[in-house]
Amino acid sequence: MVTTQTADNVLKSYYLDAVAEQLDKAANPLLAAINKTTQDVAGRDVRKTVRYGVNGGVGAGTEEGALPSAGGNRYAQFVSTLKNLYGTIEITDKAIRASNSSEGAFVNLLNDEMDGLLKSSSFNFGRMLFGDGTGKLCTVTAAADGAYTVDDTRNLAEGMIVDIYSSGGSQTATGRTVTGVDRTKNTVTLSGAAVTGTGNYFVLQHSHNLELTGLGAIFSDSATLYGVDRETNPWMKPVTLSSVGAITEGKIQKAIDDVEERSGSKINFIVCSAGVRRALFDALASLRNMPVLELEGGVRALSFNGIPVVSDRFCPKGTMYLLNTDDFALHQLCDWQWIEGEDGKVLKQVAGKPVYTATLVKYAELLCYRPCGQAKLSGITEA
Repeated sequence: MVTTQTADNVLKSYYLDAVAEQLDKAANPLLAAINKTTQDVAGRDVRKTVRYGVNGGVGAGTEEGALPSAGGNRYAQFVSTLKNLYGTIEITDKAIRASNSSEGAFVNLLNDEMDGLLKSSSFNFGRMLFGDGTGKLCTVTAAADGAYTVDDTRNLAEGMIVDIYSSGGSQTATGRTVTGVDRTKNTVTLSGAAVTGTGNYFVLQHSHNLELTGLGAIFSDSATLYGVDRETNPWMKPVTLSSVGAITEGKIQKAIDDVEERSGSKINFIVCSAGVRRALFDALASLRNMPVLELEGGVRALSFNGIPVVSDRFCPKGTMYLLNTDDFALHQLCDWQWIEGEDGKVLKQVAGKPVYTATLVKYAELLCYRPCGQAKLSGITEA
């Protein structure tokens, strides 16, 4: 007989490992290429000591002259708060009781809920990799009759629950469900009364300034990153080339060369928008057959001189990131876990409702140890 206890046991014994594997390895090619570690986690923060520059204790001299003075290594400490990443499933008491006489129906019920959770989590965690930590999804350029024209719809999907903030950063509405997304017209419809005013922006519910420190933050012009001042530490600034125009092999190679000359870093992963990948394919197709690489998680990618080129739906239009994934790590307190109550159960009844919920959690933060070892090309003409 199927009971809430049965469901609880299945969630803990069967689904957890499968979900963790899917989210860590198959959700996003870039995330799969980044190391996951529990090191350097101190309480609620990640505190990572990184070495930069070179050791000064090297020099030349005469046979009887003085030896080089010990210069020592140069260190900086990165400090960033662990972000709380959640994913919740919901099962009604009626659905559980309807499955009492059929284990197959119960399995289908759980499979459907977990599949929905995986898709939603993959969407949002993939999106966070390219974000700046603020949780900003898009900016409103016009609003009328509950329809909002926005600058970009790539971070939006039907069913998402969002909060609305003014251009000044104050919350003006909360808990609005995305009911429609027109990607051709760049318009979005939300539940609830219309909120007028251009410059407003949408944020995933309860997530304002609480998301992973993604590429948007690493490549921003912010004064600090991980608590380190960028102006007095130029090695904290990545290589950026804007207004690139038509993409060519030479322009990409120049960025790779600039990175290597500045930092000694070796680019091993390229991620771009789909339009940029098409433009790159067109630019190189006449020169040679484009080889294909197979990455972890079964993803097939184009190869640029042995470097995989992957398109990502969340990469900004006209943009290409050239990365050394060895310089990145996702620091986590633990891998994905169910939140358990004092009784050890993960499936809990919502107070006053015939509904049970279970919540996955990971406490993690993304760090880039060598920002100057990464590059970004923007303003690329897409195909």
